[in-house]
Amino acid sequence: MELKKASDVIMPRIKQQVPETHRTMHVVNHIRTLIENGSLRSGDKIPPEREFAQTLKVSRASLRTGIGYLAAMGVMKVRHGVGTFVADGPPEFGKESVSLMGALHGFQSWQMFEARLILESNLAALAAERAKEEHHTALAEEVAEIFASLESPAEFLIHDVLFHRIVAQASGNPILAALMETITSTFYDDRRKTVERAIDLRESAEMHRELFRAIRSRNSEEARRLMEEHLRAAQTAQGMESTDRKDGKRVGRPKGSRSKLAVPAA
Repeated sequence: MELKKASDVIMPRIKQQVPETHRTMHVVNHIRTLIENGSLRSGDKIPPEREFAQTLKVSRASLRTGIGYLAAMGVMKVRHGVGTFVADGPPEFGKESVSLMGALHGFQSWQMFEARLILESNLAALAAERAKEEHHTALAEEVAEIFASLESPAEFLIHDVLFHRIVAQASGNPILAALMETITSTFYDDRRKTVERAIDLRESAEMHRELFRAIRSRNSEEARRLMEEHLRAAQTAQGMESTDRKDGKRVGRPKGSRSKLAVPAA
């Protein structure tokens, strides 16, 4: 019996498979290019899923995976029932990841505050050196809102967070600002649960005003010192808020004393 050579055997043609990872990165790189060349800007809505998938010649599943990757990085924002948009401002770099790592590795509260202390004190110093007039205006507005919210702890917290976010943006370093956002947003989830038990909001408001004045006057060392003082006070305050009080009432500070119970930023 004559054996056929391998070249004589007709084999079925196998369609070359494109790995799913390759298709996902194709989506990611395409959107990245659109952002880099200015075709997509902050707040822009990307085309509908079916249309975009056809344009990229990928399945809708691959498109969703790529969009999910970008959303996890804080580049895209998915609004269910509305669409997918390019995120405004710096990415958060996985707030959920920090919370998960904390749960897995037992991050302590003091360790998180230490990270904030190092990061935000330096952001405040940079803001004093680099802030533009628009940042000064925005900070002044938030200080006014903070004082207007003294009787509403939840509202106070919102403007507290916005104040710190503007300081980070004023540093002129979006990477550091994004890292700050990641850490402080982790605190925010816990902070909302205790904010109604906050005490001495006026003292905290005064500290924010002093910090704003240091930044506006371009005094970087004073801005650094005040941010450190504020965050150390915040650590003490949050610890006290988390402690159940027997009478459930707010406790005021003695007259003439400088409280260390300033409300922490989220």
